[in-house]
Amino acid sequence: MATEATTRRRKHWGWGWEDAQPSRADLEAAAPGIRERLGFGGDEIEEPVPLEQIELPEPRLEPPASLAEIVSADRHDRVSHAYGRAYRDLVRAFRGRIENPPDLVAHPRDEADVEALLAWCSESGAAAIPYGGGTSVVGGVEPRVGDPYSGAVTIDLGALDRVLEVDETSRAARIQAGTFGPSLEDQLRPHGLTLRHFPQSFEFSTLGGWIATRAGGHFATLHTHIDDLVESVRAITPSGEWESRRLPGSGAGPSPDRMLIGSEGTLGVITEAWVRLQQRPRWKASCGVAFDEFAAGAAAVRELSQSGLHPANCRLLDADESALTHAGPPGKALLVLGFESAHHPVDEPMRTALDVAREHGGDPGEVRSKAPEEPGRLRDNPPPDGGGSEDPVGAWRHAFLAAPYLRDTFVAVGVLSDTFETAITWDRFADFHAEVMETARRAVAEVSGGPVKLSCRFTHVYPDGPAPYYTILAPARRGGEVEQWDEIKSAAADAVIACGGTITHHHAVGRDHRPWYDRQRPDAFAEALRAAKRALDPSATLNPGVLVDPA
Repeated sequence: MATEATTRRRKHWGWGWEDAQPSRADLEAAAPGIRERLGFGGDEIEEPVPLEQIELPEPRLEPPASLAEIVSADRHDRVSHAYGRAYRDLVRAFRGRIENPPDLVAHPRDEADVEALLAWCSESGAAAIPYGGGTSVVGGVEPRVGDPYSGAVTIDLGALDRVLEVDETSRAARIQAGTFGPSLEDQLRPHGLTLRHFPQSFEFSTLGGWIATRAGGHFATLHTHIDDLVESVRAITPSGEWESRRLPGSGAGPSPDRMLIGSEGTLGVITEAWVRLQQRPRWKASCGVAFDEFAAGAAAVRELSQSGLHPANCRLLDADESALTHAGPPGKALLVLGFESAHHPVDEPMRTALDVAREHGGDPGEVRSKAPEEPGRLRDNPPPDGGGSEDPVGAWRHAFLAAPYLRDTFVAVGVLSDTFETAITWDRFADFHAEVMETARRAVAEVSGGPVKLSCRFTHVYPDGPAPYYTILAPARRGGEVEQWDEIKSAAADAVIACGGTITHHHAVGRDHRPWYDRQRPDAFAEALRAAKRALDPSATLNPGVLVDPA
Protein backbone atom coordinates (compact mmCIF):
# COMPACT_ATOMS: atom_id res chain seq x y z
CA MET A 1 0.00 0.00 0.00
CA ALA A 2 1.26 3.49 -0.82
CA THR A 3 1.93 5.65 2.24
CA GLU A 4 3.52 9.02 2.83
CA ALA A 5 6.70 7.25 3.95
CA THR A 6 6.96 5.44 0.60
CA THR A 7 5.71 8.13 -1.79
CA ARG A 8 7.29 11.29 -0.34
CA ARG A 9 11.08 11.63 -0.63
CA ARG A 10 13.21 11.81 2.50
CA LYS A 11 16.16 14.18 2.89
CA HIS A 12 19.33 12.65 1.52
CA TRP A 13 21.35 13.68 4.58
CA GLY A 14 19.16 14.35 7.62
CA TRP A 15 15.86 13.85 9.40
CA GLY A 16 12.51 14.38 7.75
CA TRP A 17 11.15 15.19 4.33
CA GLU A 18 13.10 16.79 1.52
CA ASP A 19 10.33 19.31 0.82
CA ALA A 20 10.23 20.42 4.48
CA GLN A 21 13.94 21.18 4.88
CA PRO A 22 14.56 24.59 6.54
CA SER A 23 15.66 27.28 4.12
CA ARG A 24 18.74 29.42 4.65
CA ALA A 25 16.42 32.22 5.78
CA ASP A 26 14.89 29.85 8.35
CA LEU A 27 18.34 28.93 9.66
CA GLU A 28 19.46 32.53 9.86
CA ALA A 29 16.30 33.36 11.80
CA ALA A 30 16.88 30.46 14.22
CA ALA A 31 20.61 31.03 14.81
CA PRO A 32 20.43 34.03 17.19
CA GLY A 33 17.98 32.24 19.47
CA ILE A 34 20.16 29.13 19.57
CA ARG A 35 23.25 31.20 20.35
CA GLU A 36 21.40 33.10 23.09
CA ARG A 37 19.99 29.91 24.58
CA LEU A 38 23.19 27.86 24.53
CA GLY A 39 25.92 30.49 24.63
CA PHE A 40 27.50 29.13 21.43
CA GLY A 41 26.71 28.22 17.83
CA GLY A 42 25.13 30.22 15.07
CA ASP A 43 28.10 32.40 14.14
CA GLU A 44 28.12 31.00 10.62
CA ILE A 45 25.35 29.23 8.76
CA GLU A 46 26.35 26.30 6.56
CA GLU A 47 24.19 24.42 4.11
CA PRO A 48 24.37 20.75 3.10
CA VAL A 49 26.21 19.72 -0.03
CA PRO A 50 23.51 19.33 -2.70
CA LEU A 51 22.76 15.79 -3.74
CA GLU A 52 23.90 16.36 -7.31
CA GLN A 53 27.33 17.59 -6.15
CA ILE A 54 28.17 14.55 -4.05
CA GLU A 55 30.85 12.34 -5.55
CA LEU A 56 29.96 8.67 -5.69
CA PRO A 57 32.01 5.75 -6.97
CA GLU A 58 30.48 3.69 -9.73
CA PRO A 59 28.62 0.58 -8.52
CA ARG A 60 30.88 -2.46 -8.36
CA LEU A 61 27.95 -4.81 -8.94
CA GLU A 62 25.36 -5.35 -11.63
CA PRO A 63 22.22 -7.32 -10.78
CA PRO A 64 21.09 -10.26 -12.88
CA ALA A 65 18.22 -9.59 -15.26
CA SER A 66 15.83 -11.43 -12.95
CA LEU A 67 16.39 -8.80 -10.22
CA ALA A 68 16.91 -5.67 -12.31
CA GLU A 69 13.34 -4.50 -11.78
CA ILE A 70 13.76 -4.22 -7.99
CA VAL A 71 17.39 -3.07 -7.80
CA SER A 72 18.39 0.58 -8.09
CA ALA A 73 21.62 2.50 -8.63
CA ASP A 74 19.79 5.82 -8.34
CA ARG A 75 21.88 8.60 -6.74
CA HIS A 76 19.30 9.51 -4.09
CA ASP A 77 18.76 5.85 -3.25
CA ARG A 78 22.48 5.22 -2.76
CA VAL A 79 23.20 8.39 -0.77
CA SER A 80 20.14 8.22 1.48
CA HIS A 81 20.88 4.57 2.32
CA ALA A 82 24.57 5.15 3.04
CA TYR A 83 24.07 6.19 6.67
CA GLY A 84 21.69 6.02 9.57
CA ARG A 85 20.83 9.11 11.61
CA ALA A 86 23.57 9.36 14.24
CA TYR A 87 25.26 12.73 14.67
CA ARG A 88 28.39 11.41 12.95
CA ASP A 89 26.18 10.19 10.08
CA LEU A 90 24.40 13.53 9.70
CA VAL A 91 27.63 15.52 9.67
CA ARG A 92 29.31 13.33 7.06
CA ALA A 93 26.25 13.39 4.80
CA PHE A 94 25.81 17.14 5.36
CA ARG A 95 29.36 17.68 4.08
CA GLY A 96 28.91 15.25 1.18
CA ARG A 97 31.28 12.68 2.69
CA ILE A 98 29.59 9.48 1.57
CA GLU A 99 32.33 7.11 2.61
CA ASN A 100 30.63 3.74 2.23
CA PRO A 101 27.69 4.02 -0.14
CA PRO A 102 25.83 0.86 -1.06
CA ASP A 103 26.59 -0.15 -4.61
CA LEU A 104 22.93 -0.91 -5.15
CA VAL A 105 19.67 -0.55 -3.23
CA ALA A 106 17.09 -3.32 -3.56
CA HIS A 107 13.36 -2.89 -2.95
CA PRO A 108 11.88 -6.40 -2.59
CA ARG A 109 8.14 -6.73 -3.09
CA ASP A 110 7.73 -9.98 -1.20
CA GLU A 111 9.62 -12.80 0.48
CA ALA A 112 10.45 -14.45 -2.83
CA ASP A 113 12.36 -11.31 -3.80
CA VAL A 114 14.21 -11.38 -0.48
CA GLU A 115 15.21 -15.01 -1.03
CA ALA A 116 16.44 -14.25 -4.54
CA LEU A 117 18.42 -11.22 -3.36
CA LEU A 118 20.15 -13.15 -0.57
CA ALA A 119 21.00 -15.98 -2.95
CA TRP A 120 22.52 -13.56 -5.47
CA CYS A 121 24.50 -11.70 -2.79
CA SER A 122 25.88 -14.95 -1.39
CA GLU A 123 26.86 -16.24 -4.82
CA SER A 124 28.50 -12.97 -5.88
CA GLY A 125 30.35 -12.37 -2.60
CA ALA A 126 28.41 -9.19 -1.83
CA ALA A 127 27.29 -8.00 1.60
CA ALA A 128 23.54 -7.62 2.17
CA ILE A 129 22.44 -4.86 4.55
CA PRO A 130 18.82 -5.17 5.78
CA TYR A 131 17.20 -1.72 6.03
CA GLY A 132 13.95 -0.66 7.67
CA GLY A 133 13.54 3.07 8.21
CA GLY A 134 17.24 3.90 8.37
CA THR A 135 17.01 5.60 11.78
CA SER A 136 19.93 3.70 13.33
CA VAL A 137 22.16 5.91 15.48
CA VAL A 138 24.93 3.32 15.91
CA GLY A 139 26.14 2.60 12.38
CA GLY A 140 23.79 -0.35 12.05
CA VAL A 141 22.90 0.24 8.39
CA GLU A 142 26.11 1.80 7.08
CA PRO A 143 27.66 -0.51 4.44
CA ARG A 144 31.05 -0.34 6.14
CA VAL A 145 31.95 -3.91 5.15
CA GLY A 146 35.59 -3.93 4.05
CA ASP A 147 37.60 -5.40 1.19
CA PRO A 148 36.58 -9.08 1.40
CA TYR A 149 33.26 -8.23 -0.23
CA SER A 150 32.69 -7.60 -3.92
CA GLY A 151 30.21 -4.86 -3.02
CA ALA A 152 27.28 -4.02 -0.79
CA VAL A 153 23.54 -4.25 -1.48
CA THR A 154 21.13 -2.52 0.87
CA ILE A 155 17.80 -4.36 1.09
CA ASP A 156 15.07 -1.81 1.83
CA LEU A 157 11.95 -3.54 3.20
CA GLY A 158 9.71 -0.49 2.73
CA ALA A 159 7.39 -2.23 0.24
CA LEU A 160 6.45 -4.88 2.82
CA ASP A 161 4.13 -2.47 4.58
CA ARG A 162 0.80 -4.13 5.35
CA VAL A 163 -1.10 -5.40 8.36
CA LEU A 164 -1.89 -8.85 6.99
CA GLU A 165 -4.18 -10.27 9.64
CA VAL A 166 -5.84 -9.12 12.88
CA ASP A 167 -6.88 -11.59 15.57
CA GLU A 168 -9.29 -9.55 17.68
CA THR A 169 -10.01 -12.52 19.96
CA SER A 170 -6.38 -12.91 21.02
CA ARG A 171 -5.73 -9.21 20.44
CA ALA A 172 -2.79 -9.69 18.07
CA ALA A 173 -1.88 -8.92 14.49
CA ARG A 174 0.41 -10.27 11.76
CA ILE A 175 2.27 -7.32 10.27
CA GLN A 176 4.92 -7.02 7.58
CA ALA A 177 8.33 -5.84 8.72
CA GLY A 178 8.58 -2.78 6.47
CA THR A 179 5.49 -1.11 7.94
CA PHE A 180 6.28 2.35 9.29
CA GLY A 181 4.91 3.38 12.67
CA PRO A 182 2.19 5.81 11.49
CA SER A 183 0.94 3.41 8.80
CA LEU A 184 0.88 0.52 11.27
CA GLU A 185 -1.31 2.51 13.65
CA ASP A 186 -3.55 3.74 10.83
CA GLN A 187 -4.22 0.15 9.77
CA LEU A 188 -4.99 -0.97 13.33
CA ARG A 189 -7.22 2.00 14.19
CA PRO A 190 -10.43 0.67 12.54
CA HIS A 191 -10.19 -2.33 14.87
CA GLY A 192 -9.96 -0.10 17.96
CA LEU A 193 -6.52 -1.58 18.65
CA THR A 194 -2.99 -0.25 18.90
CA LEU A 195 0.54 -1.58 19.30
CA ARG A 196 1.29 1.41 21.55
CA HIS A 197 4.99 1.29 20.71
CA PHE A 198 6.21 4.81 20.09
CA PRO A 199 9.99 5.25 19.96
CA GLN A 200 11.23 8.76 19.27
CA SER A 201 11.89 7.60 15.69
CA PHE A 202 8.25 6.42 15.33
CA GLU A 203 7.54 8.56 12.26
CA PHE A 204 10.37 7.06 10.19
CA SER A 205 11.03 3.62 11.69
CA THR A 206 9.51 0.20 10.98
CA LEU A 207 8.26 -2.83 12.85
CA GLY A 208 11.13 -4.95 11.49
CA GLY A 209 13.65 -2.34 12.58
CA TRP A 210 12.16 -2.22 16.06
CA ILE A 211 12.43 -5.99 16.38
CA ALA A 212 15.93 -6.22 14.90
CA THR A 213 17.27 -3.57 17.30
CA ARG A 214 15.21 -4.33 20.43
CA ALA A 215 13.81 -0.83 20.27
CA GLY A 216 12.45 0.94 23.33
CA GLY A 217 8.99 2.44 23.13
CA HIS A 218 7.25 5.20 25.03
CA PHE A 219 6.18 3.21 28.10
CA ALA A 220 8.56 4.15 30.91
CA THR A 221 7.60 1.07 32.93
CA LEU A 222 6.25 -2.42 32.26
CA HIS A 223 6.14 -2.74 28.41
CA THR A 224 9.34 -0.83 27.74
CA HIS A 225 10.78 -2.72 24.75
CA ILE A 226 9.41 -4.30 21.59
CA ASP A 227 10.44 -7.64 23.16
CA ASP A 228 7.36 -7.44 25.37
CA LEU A 229 5.04 -7.09 22.38
CA VAL A 230 6.34 -9.82 20.04
CA GLU A 231 4.35 -13.06 19.76
CA SER A 232 6.32 -14.69 16.93
CA VAL A 233 8.73 -13.68 14.16
CA ARG A 234 9.30 -14.81 10.59
CA ALA A 235 12.60 -14.21 8.74
CA ILE A 236 14.38 -15.26 5.57
CA THR A 237 17.97 -16.41 6.07
CA PRO A 238 20.54 -17.50 3.47
CA SER A 239 19.95 -21.05 4.75
CA GLY A 240 16.17 -20.97 4.57
CA GLU A 241 13.02 -19.73 6.29
CA TRP A 242 12.84 -19.09 10.03
CA GLU A 243 9.41 -18.92 11.62
CA SER A 244 8.52 -19.52 15.24
CA ARG A 245 5.27 -21.03 16.41
CA ARG A 246 2.74 -18.40 17.48
CA LEU A 247 2.15 -18.84 21.22
CA PRO A 248 1.39 -16.66 24.25
CA GLY A 249 4.38 -18.20 25.99
CA SER A 250 6.54 -21.30 25.94
CA GLY A 251 9.13 -23.04 28.07
CA ALA A 252 10.42 -25.16 25.18
CA GLY A 253 14.11 -24.36 25.24
CA PRO A 254 15.77 -21.08 24.26
CA SER A 255 13.32 -18.87 22.39
CA PRO A 256 13.81 -18.61 18.62
CA ASP A 257 12.13 -15.20 18.77
CA ARG A 258 14.56 -13.94 21.40
CA MET A 259 17.41 -14.91 19.12
CA LEU A 260 16.05 -12.78 16.27
CA ILE A 261 15.03 -9.86 18.52
CA GLY A 262 18.15 -7.73 18.67
CA SER A 263 20.00 -9.70 15.96
CA GLU A 264 20.40 -6.47 13.91
CA GLY A 265 20.12 -8.11 10.52
CA THR A 266 23.06 -10.48 11.06
CA LEU A 267 21.10 -13.77 11.11
CA GLY A 268 18.22 -13.16 8.74
CA VAL A 269 15.96 -10.58 7.14
CA ILE A 270 12.86 -10.18 9.29
CA THR A 271 9.83 -10.11 6.98
CA GLU A 272 6.84 -10.20 9.33
CA ALA A 273 5.80 -10.75 12.93
CA TRP A 274 2.78 -11.44 15.07
CA VAL A 275 2.60 -8.74 17.73
CA ARG A 276 0.47 -8.31 20.85
CA LEU A 277 -1.97 -5.42 20.69
CA GLN A 278 -3.88 -3.35 23.21
CA GLN A 279 -7.15 -1.51 23.24
CA ARG A 280 -6.66 2.16 22.57
CA PRO A 281 -6.38 4.11 25.84
CA ARG A 282 -9.47 6.14 26.77
CA TRP A 283 -8.48 7.60 30.13
CA LYS A 284 -5.28 9.61 30.55
CA ALA A 285 -3.81 11.77 33.26
CA SER A 286 -0.50 13.59 33.43
CA CYS A 287 1.34 15.84 35.83
CA GLY A 288 4.71 17.54 36.14
CA VAL A 289 6.40 17.30 39.54
CA ALA A 290 9.28 19.64 40.43
CA PHE A 291 12.15 18.62 42.72
CA ASP A 292 14.88 20.79 44.20
CA GLU A 293 17.44 18.05 43.55
CA PHE A 294 17.77 15.37 40.87
CA ALA A 295 18.70 12.84 43.58
CA ALA A 296 15.41 13.44 45.40
CA GLY A 297 13.53 12.91 42.16
CA ALA A 298 15.49 9.69 41.57
CA ALA A 299 14.49 8.42 45.03
CA ALA A 300 10.83 9.11 44.22
CA VAL A 301 11.14 7.36 40.86
CA ARG A 302 12.74 4.33 42.50
CA GLU A 303 9.79 4.00 44.88
CA LEU A 304 7.33 4.44 42.02
CA SER A 305 9.12 1.81 39.92
CA GLN A 306 8.85 -0.66 42.81
CA SER A 307 5.26 0.24 43.77
CA GLY A 308 3.36 -1.81 41.19
CA LEU A 309 1.54 1.30 39.95
CA HIS A 310 3.16 0.99 36.51
CA PRO A 311 2.88 4.58 35.28
CA ALA A 312 2.97 4.84 31.48
CA ASN A 313 5.26 7.85 31.79
CA CYS A 314 7.79 8.23 34.58
CA ARG A 315 10.59 10.30 33.09
CA LEU A 316 12.85 12.31 35.34
CA LEU A 317 14.68 15.30 33.84
CA ASP A 318 17.55 16.99 35.64
CA ALA A 319 17.45 20.78 35.91
CA ASP A 320 19.57 21.33 32.80
CA GLU A 321 17.48 18.93 30.70
CA SER A 322 14.29 20.58 31.94
CA ALA A 323 15.66 24.01 31.03
CA LEU A 324 16.65 22.87 27.54
CA THR A 325 13.11 21.66 26.86
CA HIS A 326 11.40 24.63 28.58
CA ALA A 327 9.50 22.05 30.60
CA GLY A 328 9.78 22.84 34.31
CA PRO A 329 10.55 25.67 36.75
CA PRO A 330 14.07 27.13 36.46
CA GLY A 331 16.68 25.31 38.51
CA LYS A 332 14.40 22.36 39.30
CA ALA A 333 14.46 18.74 38.26
CA LEU A 334 11.17 17.66 36.70
CA LEU A 335 9.33 14.34 36.88
CA VAL A 336 7.02 13.82 33.88
CA LEU A 337 4.37 11.48 35.24
CA GLY A 338 1.52 9.91 33.29
CA PHE A 339 -1.09 7.16 33.57
CA GLU A 340 -3.42 5.75 30.92
CA SER A 341 -5.97 2.97 30.59
CA ALA A 342 -8.48 1.60 28.12
CA HIS A 343 -10.66 0.19 30.91
CA HIS A 344 -10.90 2.50 33.90
CA PRO A 345 -10.21 6.02 35.18
CA VAL A 346 -6.63 6.63 36.33
CA ASP A 347 -7.26 9.34 38.93
CA GLU A 348 -6.57 7.04 41.87
CA PRO A 349 -3.15 5.73 40.74
CA MET A 350 -2.17 9.31 39.91
CA ARG A 351 -3.15 10.46 43.44
CA THR A 352 -1.12 7.64 44.97
CA ALA A 353 1.91 8.43 42.79
CA LEU A 354 1.77 12.11 43.67
CA ASP A 355 1.64 11.24 47.37
CA VAL A 356 4.87 9.27 46.84
CA ALA A 357 6.45 12.22 45.05
CA ARG A 358 5.49 14.63 47.85
CA GLU A 359 7.09 12.34 50.43
CA HIS A 360 10.38 12.84 48.58
CA GLY A 361 10.04 16.60 48.36
CA GLY A 362 8.21 16.81 45.06
CA ASP A 363 5.96 19.75 44.22
CA PRO A 364 3.22 18.59 41.80
CA GLY A 365 1.70 20.94 39.28
CA GLU A 366 -1.78 20.70 37.84
CA VAL A 367 -3.06 17.24 36.96
CA ARG A 368 -4.40 17.19 33.41
CA SER A 369 -6.91 14.50 32.55
CA LYS A 370 -8.42 13.25 29.33
CA ALA A 371 -12.02 12.09 29.47
CA PRO A 372 -13.24 9.02 27.56
CA GLU A 373 -14.00 9.42 23.87
CA GLU A 374 -15.51 7.18 21.24
CA PRO A 375 -12.74 4.52 20.83
CA GLY A 376 -12.92 4.53 17.04
CA ARG A 377 -12.25 8.27 16.93
CA LEU A 378 -9.20 8.34 19.17
CA ARG A 379 -5.99 9.51 17.53
CA ASP A 380 -2.47 8.53 18.51
CA ASN A 381 -0.87 10.77 21.03
CA PRO A 382 2.65 9.46 21.68
CA PRO A 383 3.99 9.65 24.29
CA PRO A 384 1.10 9.75 26.83
CA ASP A 385 0.52 13.25 28.12
CA GLY A 386 -3.03 14.53 28.43
CA GLY A 387 -1.90 18.16 28.33
CA GLY A 388 -1.24 20.95 25.89
CA SER A 389 1.98 22.68 25.01
CA GLU A 390 1.48 25.31 27.73
CA ASP A 391 1.95 22.83 30.59
CA PRO A 392 5.23 21.13 31.65
CA VAL A 393 4.26 17.70 30.30
CA GLY A 394 3.09 19.16 27.00
CA ALA A 395 6.26 21.24 26.70
CA TRP A 396 8.41 18.17 27.30
CA ARG A 397 6.41 16.14 24.78
CA HIS A 398 6.78 18.82 22.11
CA ALA A 399 10.56 18.97 22.68
CA PHE A 400 10.80 15.16 22.62
CA LEU A 401 9.15 14.88 19.22
CA ALA A 402 10.97 17.90 17.76
CA ALA A 403 14.47 16.83 18.87
CA PRO A 404 15.47 14.88 15.72
CA TYR A 405 14.47 17.84 13.53
CA LEU A 406 16.30 20.35 15.72
CA ARG A 407 19.49 18.33 15.51
CA ASP A 408 19.67 18.96 11.74
CA THR A 409 19.50 22.69 12.47
CA PHE A 410 22.26 22.33 15.05
CA VAL A 411 24.53 20.81 12.40
CA ALA A 412 23.95 23.80 10.13
CA VAL A 413 24.66 26.38 12.86
CA GLY A 414 27.75 24.72 14.33
CA VAL A 415 26.42 22.95 17.42
CA LEU A 416 27.57 19.45 18.34
CA SER A 417 24.48 17.63 19.57
CA ASP A 418 24.30 13.96 20.46
CA THR A 419 23.31 11.52 23.17
CA PHE A 420 24.27 8.26 24.80
CA GLU A 421 22.15 6.03 27.02
CA THR A 422 22.59 3.10 29.36
CA ALA A 423 21.04 1.26 32.32
CA ILE A 424 22.33 0.58 35.84
CA THR A 425 20.93 -0.87 39.05
CA TRP A 426 19.62 1.48 41.73
CA ASP A 427 22.30 0.59 44.29
CA ARG A 428 25.03 1.78 41.91
CA PHE A 429 23.23 4.66 40.25
CA ALA A 430 24.47 7.59 42.37
CA ASP A 431 28.18 6.75 41.98
CA PHE A 432 27.71 5.71 38.37
CA HIS A 433 25.94 8.95 37.46
CA ALA A 434 28.54 11.12 39.16
CA GLU A 435 31.43 9.37 37.40
CA VAL A 436 29.81 9.38 33.95
CA MET A 437 28.80 13.05 34.20
CA GLU A 438 32.29 14.09 35.31
CA THR A 439 34.01 12.03 32.62
CA ALA A 440 31.73 13.30 29.85
CA ARG A 441 31.98 16.92 31.01
CA ARG A 442 35.77 16.73 31.14
CA ALA A 443 35.99 15.07 27.71
CA VAL A 444 33.70 17.65 26.09
CA ALA A 445 35.63 20.54 27.64
CA GLU A 446 38.99 19.15 26.52
CA VAL A 447 37.88 18.39 22.98
CA SER A 448 35.64 21.40 22.40
CA GLY A 449 37.56 24.05 24.35
CA GLY A 450 34.40 25.97 25.12
CA PRO A 451 31.17 25.93 27.13
CA VAL A 452 29.43 22.61 27.70
CA LYS A 453 25.78 21.66 28.08
CA LEU A 454 25.45 18.21 29.63
CA SER A 455 22.15 16.89 30.95
CA CYS A 456 20.46 13.65 31.96
CA ARG A 457 16.98 12.18 32.00
CA PHE A 458 15.50 8.78 32.77
CA THR A 459 13.78 7.36 29.69
CA HIS A 460 12.67 4.10 31.32
CA VAL A 461 12.64 2.81 34.90
CA TYR A 462 12.54 -0.69 36.34
CA PRO A 463 12.15 -2.02 39.88
CA ASP A 464 15.89 -2.72 39.94
CA GLY A 465 17.24 0.37 38.15
CA PRO A 466 16.84 3.30 35.75
CA ALA A 467 17.86 3.88 32.15
CA PRO A 468 19.75 7.22 32.20
CA TYR A 469 19.94 9.09 28.89
CA TYR A 470 22.62 11.78 28.54
CA THR A 471 22.53 14.73 26.14
CA ILE A 472 25.64 16.67 25.10
CA LEU A 473 25.66 20.10 23.44
CA ALA A 474 28.92 21.89 22.66
CA PRO A 475 30.52 24.17 20.05
CA ALA A 476 31.22 22.09 16.96
CA ARG A 477 34.71 22.00 15.49
CA ARG A 478 33.73 22.83 11.92
CA GLY A 479 35.06 20.23 9.52
CA GLY A 480 36.23 18.02 12.40
CA GLU A 481 32.90 17.22 14.03
CA VAL A 482 33.16 13.46 13.54
CA GLU A 483 36.59 13.22 15.15
CA GLN A 484 35.43 15.57 17.91
CA TRP A 485 32.40 13.45 18.72
CA ASP A 486 34.33 10.18 18.48
CA GLU A 487 36.72 11.38 21.22
CA ILE A 488 33.82 12.39 23.46
CA LYS A 489 31.86 9.21 22.78
CA SER A 490 34.88 7.02 23.46
CA ALA A 491 35.53 8.62 26.86
CA ALA A 492 31.88 8.40 27.87
CA ALA A 493 31.50 4.80 26.69
CA ASP A 494 34.66 3.77 28.54
CA ALA A 495 33.20 5.25 31.73
CA VAL A 496 29.82 3.53 31.19
CA ILE A 497 31.44 0.10 30.81
CA ALA A 498 34.00 0.61 33.58
CA CYS A 499 31.26 1.62 36.02
CA GLY A 500 29.12 -1.44 35.26
CA GLY A 501 26.48 -0.08 32.89
CA THR A 502 25.41 -1.35 29.48
CA ILE A 503 26.75 0.22 26.31
CA THR A 504 23.15 0.59 25.12
CA HIS A 505 19.70 0.34 26.65
CA HIS A 506 17.66 0.78 23.45
CA HIS A 507 19.89 2.13 20.66
CA ALA A 508 21.33 -1.25 19.61
CA VAL A 509 24.99 -2.13 18.94
CA GLY A 510 25.64 -1.58 15.24
CA ARG A 511 29.22 -0.90 14.23
CA ASP A 512 29.75 2.12 16.45
CA HIS A 513 29.18 0.30 19.76
CA ARG A 514 31.08 -2.86 18.84
CA PRO A 515 34.32 -2.11 20.80
CA TRP A 516 32.36 -1.75 24.05
CA TYR A 517 29.85 -4.49 23.32
CA ASP A 518 32.80 -6.86 22.87
CA ARG A 519 33.87 -5.99 26.41
CA GLN A 520 30.36 -6.36 27.81
CA ARG A 521 29.19 -9.72 26.49
CA PRO A 522 30.65 -13.06 27.64
CA ASP A 523 33.27 -14.53 25.30
CA ALA A 524 31.47 -17.89 25.27
CA PHE A 525 28.30 -16.17 24.10
CA ALA A 526 30.22 -14.52 21.26
CA GLU A 527 31.40 -17.94 20.11
CA ALA A 528 27.86 -19.28 20.27
CA LEU A 529 26.62 -16.33 18.22
CA ARG A 530 29.33 -16.90 15.61
CA ALA A 531 28.29 -20.55 15.40
CA ALA A 532 24.67 -19.55 14.87
CA LYS A 533 25.72 -17.12 12.15
CA ARG A 534 27.76 -19.83 10.41
CA ALA A 535 24.73 -22.11 10.40
CA LEU A 536 22.29 -19.49 9.11
CA ASP A 537 24.60 -17.37 6.97
CA PRO A 538 27.56 -19.54 5.90
CA SER A 539 28.90 -16.93 3.45
CA ALA A 540 28.72 -14.17 6.08
CA THR A 541 26.53 -12.17 3.71
CA LEU A 542 24.27 -10.42 6.22
CA ASN A 543 25.35 -7.11 7.80
CA PRO A 544 29.00 -8.02 8.41
CA GLY A 545 30.73 -6.21 11.26
CA VAL A 546 27.64 -5.97 13.44
CA LEU A 547 27.53 -7.88 16.78
CA VAL A 548 30.32 -10.33 15.89
CA ASP A 549 32.89 -10.78 13.17
CA PRO A 550 32.19 -13.98 11.25
CA ALA A 551 34.75 -16.71 11.74
